[in-house]
Amino acid sequence: MTKNLDLEGLRSIVDNYELFYIDLWGVIHNGISLHKEAIEALYELKKKSKDFVLLTNAPRPNDTVNKFLEKMGMKEDLTEHVFTSGEAALNFLKKSFKSKNFYHIGPPRDFDLFNEFKKNKSTELKESEYLLCTGLFEENENDLNYYKNLFENHTDKKMICTNPDLIVDRGNVRELCAGSVAMVFEKMGGEVIYFGKPHPEVYNQSINNVGKKVLAIGDNLNTDIRGANLLNYDSLLICNGIHREEIRNSGIAEVSKEYESIVNFIQSELKW
Repeated sequence: MTKNLDLEGLRSIVDNYELFYIDLWGVIHNGISLHKEAIEALYELKKKSKDFVLLTNAPRPNDTVNKFLEKMGMKEDLTEHVFTSGEAALNFLKKSFKSKNFYHIGPPRDFDLFNEFKKNKSTELKESEYLLCTGLFEENENDLNYYKNLFENHTDKKMICTNPDLIVDRGNVRELCAGSVAMVFEKMGGEVIYFGKPHPEVYNQSINNVGKKVLAIGDNLNTDIRGANLLNYDSLLICNGIHREEIRNSGIAEVSKEYESIVNFIQSELKW
């Protein structure tokens, strides 16, 4: 049975956990502004000396996301807790793919992910040794058929996907993410190496989590909650995020069953 914490708040269960993985987009901010009460909850965790990671499927290095958050008004004592899927992917690429030529799929704003090996960026897909997907091209941000045509005859190459999210809400506007492109590639028979939730690597890179009682907080059943389930962590779903319409129409029990996920707690928004 999923417990609703809207009345009791996060404070009612906080002492049961030593480590908190907290999603950024959809929980702490909406892509445009910070959620005030969520920020207050983070400071309450700090007061209790609780470990927490602001774990995000952003396809960029930690420093880049930190600057983005600071522009919204987040203080450095919180941004120091950020860990991104882009950072996890970058660590892997530097070890295993640094000398190989790649073809980048995503907007120009993601270029800083591969600054260290940008000389290996191919302008032609056929000349690349692997595909690096951080998102969608700006001119084809809503047309997945474009990518199906693009990948034809190239599914023998591996794809590195730095953001497994399928969609995200920027304010009130829903946008496709890199995970949607990777799904097209997989359905065509291509192999994808994912970095980000729900895959364990990003959790394990971000902090020492061995032997700790963990609560994962997020708004996405496919990534935040599935990641928690895979790692046997308890989970708290923020209902006013990605799945708000589904939950409003069908209820959390039916929606979590549809996504084959276990949700221990829900809140409309993250509040202390």
